[in-house]
Amino acid sequence: MKVITVTVLVALIAMASAAPAEKYDDTYDGTNVEEIINNRRLLLPYIKCALDQGKCSADGKKLKVHIKDALATDCEKCTEVQKKNNKLVFKHLINKEKDYWKELVAKYDPERQYAPKFEKLYLVS
Repeated sequence: MKVITVTVLVALIAMASAAPAEKYDDTYDGTNVEEIINNRRLLLPYIKCALDQGKCSADGKKLKVHIKDALATDCEKCTEVQKKNNKLVFKHLINKEKDYWKELVAKYDPERQYAPKFEKLYLVS
């Protein structure tokens, strides 16, 4: 009987760990991120929202809620579009918005557990 119980428990754990991870909402997957990052007038409100330095639009609020989790999990809940867009955003912030990047890291990764990885991947010398 104990063997059956252990077997069932192991099977349940395996099924739970094999279940697909919950994905973030894909509502904004159609957003033209390149247009936003290449236009400071459009970009700065998102940055200021994330830093609690300005008002947040509905999509800014939604983005802000997931920043820490996305960093900590290497975006495992992101859709493929979100992963691609995150790479664009990280590369832009690290190379062209260095001061804001530092502020964002200080807020969302104060112990710098994740930022060095992104800096190594996306810093253009």
